[in-house]
Amino acid sequence: MGASSVVADGWGWRFGANPSRGIVGGSFTIKPGERVLLLGPSGSGKSTLLRALAGVLAGDEGQQSGRLTVDGVSPSHARGRAGLVLQDPQAQVVAARVGDDVAFGCENLGIERSEIWERVSRALAAVNLIHDLNHSTAHLSGGEKQRLAIAGALAMRPGLLLMDEPTANLDSVGATSVRDAVLAAHEQDDITLIVVDHNVDLWVPYMQRVIVLGKDGDVVLDTSVERALSDHIEQLTELGVWLPASPVLEPFAGGSAMPDAPVMFATQLDVARPHSSRLGLDLTETFRESELSAIVGANGVGKTTLALTLAGLFAPASGHVRASEDLWFSSGGRIRPLTRRQRSVEWLSPHRWSSRDLARRIGTVFQSPEHQFVRATVREEIALGLTLAGVRGRAAEQRSDELLARLHLENHADAHPFALSGGQQRRLAVGATIAAQPKVLVVDEPTFGQDAHTWREVIGLVFEARSGGCAVIAATHDQRLSELADRRIQLGGGA
Repeated sequence: MGASSVVADGWGWRFGANPSRGIVGGSFTIKPGERVLLLGPSGSGKSTLLRALAGVLAGDEGQQSGRLTVDGVSPSHARGRAGLVLQDPQAQVVAARVGDDVAFGCENLGIERSEIWERVSRALAAVNLIHDLNHSTAHLSGGEKQRLAIAGALAMRPGLLLMDEPTANLDSVGATSVRDAVLAAHEQDDITLIVVDHNVDLWVPYMQRVIVLGKDGDVVLDTSVERALSDHIEQLTELGVWLPASPVLEPFAGGSAMPDAPVMFATQLDVARPHSSRLGLDLTETFRESELSAIVGANGVGKTTLALTLAGLFAPASGHVRASEDLWFSSGGRIRPLTRRQRSVEWLSPHRWSSRDLARRIGTVFQSPEHQFVRATVREEIALGLTLAGVRGRAAEQRSDELLARLHLENHADAHPFALSGGQQRRLAVGATIAAQPKVLVVDEPTFGQDAHTWREVIGLVFEARSGGCAVIAATHDQRLSELADRRIQLGGGA
């Protein structure tokens, strides 16, 4: 196919559902075969630009200005030239079986059937996704779905490969193998490569050029990687761009809090998703107030499954998850005293509680946060959490304004949650869940898609909840977060 060229001439975009989000306008030219790292703060429009280059930014979503071309034509007329890996891998799964999903793009390009399956096998091997071609995509972890999406893009052998946070859901070994596969494809198949990734350390040694978007989506820097890291450190730091070996600067509120009373017990616990096999755990742990527990491990070992079981959203495959009586009574004493029968393991098992009882006690932030939004605006989503906490009136308005500002969402208060960027959605989910003041907070990849500034705000809120007595359980690949934890629960091989 040959590497593609890209030209932006004053190109800009404004979303109709959220006019405060978009790209003001920028100009740049990317030559065939270049390797470009696209950086900028969360919500600056990086994902929007990639979608536009892939020709999948629908005209009814907003209004375009200026000109954007791929190989001299509008991206909508160059479909098939670009392979796009979305920020949310779940949104890119289109088939029930692994092989069919990877083959989907090739089939749409009209590639010969015999060649398709050769490409599929090669792409799956390149990203180290070792599953039978008939394996169900529904049984893949979030990180495995990320690899699946990348394999589908590589199999197309596009002239322009667009990667939106391709390593965010991957463990360090998986992230390195995916990066190497992408770079090998660039060399072998003559591809122009544009990567958006907050994991800057992983890509900097291999990229030729950096394009940086400002807070309003305008191009504020376009230079070589070497010059960006030698002459523009202060500018990048001000924008919140993660720099190689960026330290965690803040001590964070509650960082010295001592674990207190137990709120939840896991006893000989093994877990499984519905209609899936058990993980082979034998976990016995006590979770306490003012304690941060990080669940860590490679992709596919069951971090999310364990987290959702502790949150009461899955029933244990064997063993027990039992809440303390203090946790049961944490909703302001509105529940009548427990009888002897109600004090049993069964009654205090969170997966048996009603959704309302669960929401008052255990807050959960999903790996895909859009799955938990139920209100029409960002402010209403925050207000729902405050209502669960019994905060109303002027106090609710003040707390809502405070949270929106802390999460850098004050300019999006009246927007629909689905009109936010992926990183903004993650912050909203964390903020709305913390607003409900749960006694246990279960978060799955809470720092996904965050720049350095918003990362610190999200983690600051989590640590404030912790210092207020909340037990925090985080499933994460983020080494910075896991190093701040009181303890780590390492999964892998049934351990």
